[in-house]
Amino acid sequence: MVIAPVYGAMLRTSDGVRIDAGHFPGPSGDLGIVLAHGFTGSWRAPATRRIAAVLARYAGVLAIDFRGHGRSSGLSTVGDLEVLDLDAAVRHARTAYRRVVTVGFSMGAAVALRHAALHGGVDAVVAVSGPARWYYRGTKPMRQVHWAIEHPAGRLAARLARRTRIAVGRWDPMPLAPYEVAPMIAPVPLLLVHGDADTFFPLEHAHQLYEAAGDPKELWIEPGYGHAESAATPDLIRRIGQWTSRTKP
Repeated sequence: MVIAPVYGAMLRTSDGVRIDAGHFPGPSGDLGIVLAHGFTGSWRAPATRRIAAVLARYAGVLAIDFRGHGRSSGLSTVGDLEVLDLDAAVRHARTAYRRVVTVGFSMGAAVALRHAALHGGVDAVVAVSGPARWYYRGTKPMRQVHWAIEHPAGRLAARLARRTRIAVGRWDPMPLAPYEVAPMIAPVPLLLVHGDADTFFPLEHAHQLYEAAGDPKELWIEPGYGHAESAATPDLIRRIGQWTSRTKP
């Protein structure tokens, strides 16, 4: 069942971008989850709200729209400067919760990994359906994603159809890839979740991340699970919620 957030919030990043957020109530003030959506997603999307509603059984949930998405300002950099968006959300969550865990899907998974490694301030990280490296084009869906990012017609389609506004040009400098930052996360607990039916990123991405990361770490390979928020079952989200509730500061 989808529940409405107790309040909406407009956060501000260290580089001045306004980030739209929604707070879903949890059972106590001890544990907070910051929920990070995938590319072209939104915390207001039905799939993300369903996930937040399930996670709210275990923790308070602060769900955000990354820059360039939905009602947030700025332009999407597809995983680079989004670490500043997540950092603003983590700092906001820290004002209400003793423990804070980030849970990211797809692009949000890459951002959660990079944030934990480069900014810290979290008690655990969950990365679902995340890429291990940049510029992956080995599947048809990812070739379509690159068309949306790299071509004017693709960026226009993303803006009109998905309310996603994408920055023009290549990264400069190139940010460290998720597998490169994975060793920096330890000793913060890390959970990697990936489906064996993911049509965007095959299982090699999950294995590359897991092999690069330090302990403590877990890898869940989910049979029949596709990609990110839209394919996540309530049972999977419940198990993720239970895992986050077991994390210790």
